[in-house]
Parts: sequence; structure tokens; C-alpha cells
Amino acid sequence: MAEIVLGVGGGIAAYKACELVRRFSEAGHRVRVVPTEAALRFVGAPTWEALSGQPVATDVWSDAHEVPHVQLGRTAELVVVAPATADLLAKAATGAADDLLTNTLLTARCPVLFAPAMHTEMWEHPATVANVATLRARGAVVVEPAVGRLTGPDTGKGRLPEPAELFALATRLLARPDQRPDLTGRRVVVTAGGTREPLDPVRFLGNRSSGRQGYALARTAVARGATVQVVAANVDLPDPAGAEVLRVETTEQLRTATLAAARQADVVVMAAAPCDFRPAEVSAEKIKKDASGRLELSLVATPDIAAELGVAKPSGQVLVAFAAETATGPAALANARAKLAAKRADLIVLNEVGGGEGRQDPFGSDYNAATVLAADGATTVLPRATKEELADAIWDLVKPLLGSA
Repeated sequence: MAEIVLGVGGGIAAYKACELVRRFSEAGHRVRVVPTEAALRFVGAPTWEALSGQPVATDVWSDAHEVPHVQLGRTAELVVVAPATADLLAKAATGAADDLLTNTLLTARCPVLFAPAMHTEMWEHPATVANVATLRARGAVVVEPAVGRLTGPDTGKGRLPEPAELFALATRLLARPDQRPDLTGRRVVVTAGGTREPLDPVRFLGNRSSGRQGYALARTAVARGATVQVVAANVDLPDPAGAEVLRVETTEQLRTATLAAARQADVVVMAAAPCDFRPAEVSAEKIKKDASGRLELSLVATPDIAAELGVAKPSGQVLVAFAAETATGPAALANARAKLAAKRADLIVLNEVGGGEGRQDPFGSDYNAATVLAADGATTVLPRATKEELADAIWDLVKPLLGSA
């Protein structure tokens, strides 16, 4: 059980923080909600107290004998501010301390997560941009807002990420309490999911990749401070909080989006499973059964995106490839090493897939195991763990390969 302070700013998204309190509480954590006065105009103190089982105060004078403006920060193992308004970000960046929440932010020595929510113009204003950069430089994790419906008729960047994804992000920060965000300032591209190659208007060739490992890599990279772009191929999962998600379907679409995103990236992780082949011809109408009961397809190879990235890789960029092998033991390792060399990757993550004797098929599962091979010949075995834990272990191997920021 962790001691969590949930700061709530005065924005319409304050109502979403109610679900965040519930998720923390159901996970066994002790949550103290510290709203601003403006936040109480959206959600009243009785709601926060009922959800958390803890008293709610906005100023430093309540229970002054307990010195709450110092004690809350000292005892917290994680501080989450959701929603973080432009005003709150400005106060946190400049060290202003005019209420209980801003005082707590000054005394906290634990990981701090800000989840901004505001109109697009406010998020993009140079003052907010500078305040966010200051907070990130000090070690706070400030996630990028989501894109979607804002207040009134407005739509754009500035929406609070979904509480379930913020909870997942907070869980990763709690798992690494003594670690500063070591990917701050880094731009990361992660591909995820499996491509689909159309056969006719209703059928396609595809694979069983769910995108869960790619999304776990994106989520953990955000928790470690990176700016993350996900190229998602047919993934039916909520967007990871703080990551920009580009959605594609075919291998060619994945190739186009990934090559464009990779130009500015420090790290490219090819966790997606592109189809190796596509139909040579796509029928304009649904293919019907005939009397023969047979259908012969002519297939052509799709581009090897990872190999293309390897050839074009700029100096200092780290390329991580993935290899799904039904072979086992030495044969699987040999296949993965050959792919590592052919793709000119820095690391390749080997997954032995397909179930089989003594193996757990990772497709669609929340768990995975892998062997990571490095271009310098090193081999790291990652035992079965959650995909988020495995993702953190992969980032631990990527980090030493990065030059100075």
C-alpha cells in the first residue's frame, strides 16, 4: 500500500479524478485528495471524502497543529495532479505556495506526475510550454494531453487522458520510486499491433498480435519522461496516457508512418508484427466459393520496415527490433541473431511464440518472457513478467546505448 496525494485543479475534467481515486483505493493505496478552491466548484469536498475515506482541505490552516503543508509532501510516495490546469503548472514551475496543494508540491520528494487538461491555445502558449519544460527538467513527469472533445464545441489537444491509463502510468512510477525519469528529452517511436492486408472488401490476411507489448513499451517510456509516438496497427486498446497515437492498417501504411516519425526519433522500437506477405491482387468484390472448394492465392512480400530503418538510421539513434519465433532454444536464438544483423538493429527482442511444450503464448496476454540480443553480442534473458515490467527491462537495456541528451 502506498501513500498517494491526488491534487485536483479547477477544470471541468475534475470529475474524471473521481475514478482515479476509486482505482487507487481499490488497488489498496491510501489516497489523500488535495483540491484547489476552484476544483471544489466542480466536485465538492463530500465526494472526495466519501471516495477516499480521508479529510479534504484546500488551505494550510485546517488542522494546523499537524502541519499538513509539510507532512503531506514528506509522507507521500507519489503525487498525482489531475487535472493540472495552466495556473497550477505555472505555480508549480515558479514555486508559488498559496494553498495546501502548492505547498505539498514544494515539500514532496517522491515522484510527481502532472496530467494537464486545458484548451489547446492555453497548452500551446509559450508560457505553458516553458513551465512544462521547467517541471520536466526538475524531474517531474508531465504527460502530453490527449486529443479530443474539450468544453463546449471545441476539439483539440488538451483533454485529460482517461483515468484507467493515468492509473497505469502512476503504477509504473510507484514501481520505480527511486528512479528519476531517465528518458526526459528523448523522442521515442513505438510500433504496435499487427497489420492487415486486404484480400477483398471483407477479408484480410493478418496475425494475432494484440499490441499489448507495444503499448506497454509506450506507457513505460512516458513514465520515464520520454515524448512518445505510437504507430498502431489495428490495436483495440485505450491510448496510453501521454502518447500520441497514429493509427494504420496495412504494412505499407505502417511503413510510411514509421519512416516519417523515425526521422526525429532517438529510439525506434519495432514491436508491431507486420504481415510478411500480401495478396498480389485485391478483389473489388467479395470472393465467392465455387464448386472446386478451393481458392488459390498469389502472394508477394511486403517491405522489411526494420531493415529499411536500419539502413537509414542516423548516428546516435537506437533501433530495437522484435523477432517472433516458433522455433525453440538454439534454433530460435540463431534465427534472431540473423535478423539482428540483417536489420542492422542495436537490440532484438526474441519471443518464442505459438504455445507448445512448456511455453506460454504471449499473444493477447498481459504477460511475456523474452531474450534480448545486442549487436555487441550480449544476451539478456528476461523471465516471464507483466508486459509493463518487461518493457521497463527493455528500456534499461536501451538507456546505456543512448548518448548524452
